[in-house]
Amino acid sequence: MLTMEDIIRDGHPTLRQIAAEVPLPPSEEDKQILRSLLEYVKNSQNEEITSAYGLRPGVGLAAPQIDVSKRMIAVHVHDEKGKLYSYGLFNPKIVSHSVEQAYLLAGEGCLSVDRAIPGYVPRHARVTVKGFDEDGHEVKLRLKGLPAIVFQHEIDHLNGIMFYDLIDKNDPYKVSPDAIPIER
Repeated sequence: MLTMEDIIRDGHPTLRQIAAEVPLPPSEEDKQILRSLLEYVKNSQNEEITSAYGLRPGVGLAAPQIDVSKRMIAVHVHDEKGKLYSYGLFNPKIVSHSVEQAYLLAGEGCLSVDRAIPGYVPRHARVTVKGFDEDGHEVKLRLKGLPAIVFQHEIDHLNGIMFYDLIDKNDPYKVSPDAIPIER
């Protein structure tokens, strides 16, 4: 089981690398890594497990965050209607996105960043993501709201991008006037 000790922190060089594609069909080792990422995110949302193991709650985790520079992410998040998006994906990519932007009103956080970084992170309001599940089957997701933001955050990790890179340094709360505010 992954714990906070397995998650590397801001400043570690792996977080700034472009992660390698995962060969398909995935190896047993890669499948196990993907399962452990999803297990962490699910466990981190369970109060009993978080208090027993000192886990920080999260809705997504990317393989580079556990010092594995491969294109794998796990997301376990509900949208505003309560629909659960729970996926472990190999080689996810955004294949289309809206021009319209969105941002989290509370700002974004990251399991690899131990401090709060104030500011809005501009994201696409809607994205279509393609990737492959644990068995190597293609998955295509049309996302909006919080799930869209979470998937963009995790895919950024695969490209060496941290959420705070996207915050305007001169005006941290600047967003385009028509951007959609998203509540957690």
